[in-house]
Amino acid sequence: MRHFTFSRGGAALNEDTIPDHLDISLDEFLNIRAPGTYLVKVEGDSMEGAGIFCGDLLIVDKGIYAKAGQIIIGVVNQQPLVKYLAFVGYHTVLRSANRKYPDRFIMEGDDFDIWGVVTHSIRDHWRN
Repeated sequence: MRHFTFSRGGAALNEDTIPDHLDISLDEFLNIRAPGTYLVKVEGDSMEGAGIFCGDLLIVDKGIYAKAGQIIIGVVNQQPLVKYLAFVGYHTVLRSANRKYPDRFIMEGDDFDIWGVVTHSIRDHWRN
C-alpha cells in the first residue's frame, strides 16, 4: 500500500511531489500479529467518549496483558463488552466512556474473561 505524509497546508500535490519509495504494510503499522490478533465490529455508543463509535472496527490483541486504563474486550456472563479496565480496591470494574452507562463491577459468581486489549480502531469515513 502506498503511504503519503501530508501537512495541513503547503505545496500543491502533483506527481512530482509524490515519493515513489514510501510503502507501508498495514500489518506492520497496526502491529497485527496473527493468530492472536482479530477484528471486532462495534455496536452501541458506550465508548464514544474514547473516540470509538458504532460501526468502527477494533483491532484486538489477545497476547497483550491487560492493565488498568486500557480498553479491552471483556466477556461478562457470555455478554461481550468494549470497556475501560479499572480496579477499585479488590474489585475489577468495566467502565464506559459515555456517562449514561454506569460502571460494571465484576461480582463474585460472574463469569468474566478478558478476550484482549484494543490496540487500534478503524472508522469508515466514506460511508458514514
